[in-house]
Amino acid sequence: MWVNKMADKRDYYEVLGVEKGADDATIKSAYRKLAKKYHPDMNPGDAEAEAKFKEASEAYGVLSDPDKRRQYDQFGHAAFDGAGGSGYQNMDFGDIFGSFGDIFGDLFGGGFGFGGGGRSAGNARSKGANLRARVNITFEEACFGVEKELEITLKDPCPKCNGSGAKPGTSKKTCTKCGGKGRVVQQSQSLFGIMQNVVTCPDCQGSGEIIEEKCPDCSGTGYIAGRKRIQVSIPAGIDDGQSVRIRDKGEPGRNGGPRGDLLVEVRVARHPIFQRSEYDLYSTVPLSFAQAALGGEMRIKTIDGDVIYDLKPGTQTDTRARFKGKGVPTLRDSNVRGDLYVTFVVQTPTGLSKEAKEKLLEFDKLTGDSIEKAKEEATSGSKDDKKKKKGIFK
Repeated sequence: MWVNKMADKRDYYEVLGVEKGADDATIKSAYRKLAKKYHPDMNPGDAEAEAKFKEASEAYGVLSDPDKRRQYDQFGHAAFDGAGGSGYQNMDFGDIFGSFGDIFGDLFGGGFGFGGGGRSAGNARSKGANLRARVNITFEEACFGVEKELEITLKDPCPKCNGSGAKPGTSKKTCTKCGGKGRVVQQSQSLFGIMQNVVTCPDCQGSGEIIEEKCPDCSGTGYIAGRKRIQVSIPAGIDDGQSVRIRDKGEPGRNGGPRGDLLVEVRVARHPIFQRSEYDLYSTVPLSFAQAALGGEMRIKTIDGDVIYDLKPGTQTDTRARFKGKGVPTLRDSNVRGDLYVTFVVQTPTGLSKEAKEKLLEFDKLTGDSIEKAKEEATSGSKDDKKKKKGIFK
C-alpha cells in the first residue's frame, strides 16, 4: 500500500513562521532563531527539539536556495518527491548544510563546518566557567562595607608545560579524526531520510588537537589546581543574598579564551534591633506609661550610634518617628542613605505591688478617667443597656 508522506509534512513557510513572500533576510533571521532554540547541542537528549531542528533545517535548506524555493512555490513538497519518498532524501546535503556555516558561526562562535569546511565551534575560543563562593558578614559590615579574605581552589597554568598539557619536549598534534575542527559529521536514518548531525569529536573532545605524551605534572590538562587567598571588597549597602563579582578569578578559558569570574554570594547576619527593607531600617522602642505620658529626652539607637530624641508628651502606642539619613548607604552612592523608622510601643505594667495599684487608682481619679466612674455609668440606663455594660465589667 502506497502512503503519501508529503501529506504529513508541514508547509516550509509555516515551519519558519514567515509569509510566503518573505525576503531572504527575513527567512534567514527566522531560521537563526529556531536553530538556536532547538539545536541538539543546546538541548542534549531532547528528541522533540532535535526533530524541530531538523524540520527547520529542511525548510531553510529549500527556501534559502532560489531554485529550490521556486520549485517548492510551484509544486510544493512534490517538487522533491522523486520516487515517492521524503523530499529531503533527494537533496544534496553538502549544498544544504554548507549554506548554514555563517548562521551557526554567529550563533555558536565559529561555525560547524556542515559538509563544507567552515571553522568549527569545537575549537573556538570560549570563556571559562564562573566559580561561586560564599561569605558571611555582620549586619553592620553590610551597611558600611568590609574587606574579606577567602580561600578558594583556583587553576593556574602548569609551570612544567606552560599550560600546553604536553610533556616538555613534545607538542600537540592535529586530531586526524576531525582534521583539527573539533567536530565530526555523523549520518543517521530518520523520517526525513539520511540526516547529517555535527557532534563534538570523540577523540579530541572538541579541541582539535591530540596530546600523545601528557605532561606528568598536570596529566595533560595544562593547569594545576591550588588553594589561593582572594581579597573581596564588600561594598557598603549590600543586602543578604546579593553577590560580588571578581573578574578573571574563575575557571580557565578554552583554547585561549578568557577566564571566568568568581561570584561571591554575601550572607548577612540578622540584627537584634534593626530590620531592613531595601535601604531603610526599622526598629521598635518600648515606652513605659510614664515616659509616654510625660515625654522628654531619650536615647534612640541607630547604626551610627545613639542619638538624643525629644519624645512628645502623650505619645500613643504605634507612633512612628523618622530619622532621615540614618538608614543604609545605597550601593550606587554611599553618600546617599535610607532612613530609620522607629515605632514606639507603650508597655502595660504587670505584676504591680499593692502600693503601686493604690497609686495607680489615685492617678486614675486625678485624671478624671476613674474606674469607679466607668462602673457607675455601666449600672445606669435601661435594663438592656445594663446587661450589655455588665458584660463589659465582669
